[in-house]
Amino acid sequence: MLLDVSKLINAPGERMEFSFEMDLSDVDFGGLYPAQEPVVVTGAVRNTAGMLTLDFTAATVLKSVCDRCLKPFDNPKSVHCQYLLTEKLESEDSDDILELENGCVDVEDLARTAFIFEMDTKTLCSEDCKGICPGCGVDLNQGKCICKKQVDPRLAVLAQLLEKD
Repeated sequence: MLLDVSKLINAPGERMEFSFEMDLSDVDFGGLYPAQEPVVVTGAVRNTAGMLTLDFTAATVLKSVCDRCLKPFDNPKSVHCQYLLTEKLESEDSDDILELENGCVDVEDLARTAFIFEMDTKTLCSEDCKGICPGCGVDLNQGKCICKKQVDPRLAVLAQLLEKD
């Protein structure tokens, strides 16, 4: 979405609100396509004391798979971004200051990039997820492991002494 903010440049105190949806269902993230629902972007551009501030939030519910127990779950995801907009960029030292092109800013491109960069590399269904047993495959959130505990081979002789008693 290309947003024309040229009317706000010389209008202190004014603001322009916007809202749109993005389709990120084609974004491959680790072999999965988690953004099956539209990403809703809402925000505003404000002229505060002659400075244009772009502020937006991109949110959706991702279809994720827990990295510990491998169960699918709905994962709410929200990304908040804020940028300063300028007609002429004096230095390219800051990623938070954007140069306008003919009084316009591509909000959809900014939101898409920010949302993809903020995607979690590890997803958990809950912080206390116990995962699955690597030996027997039991979901440790629902039951106990049925594996026989493996004895360290260096301590096998001592384990044999315990078994005799």
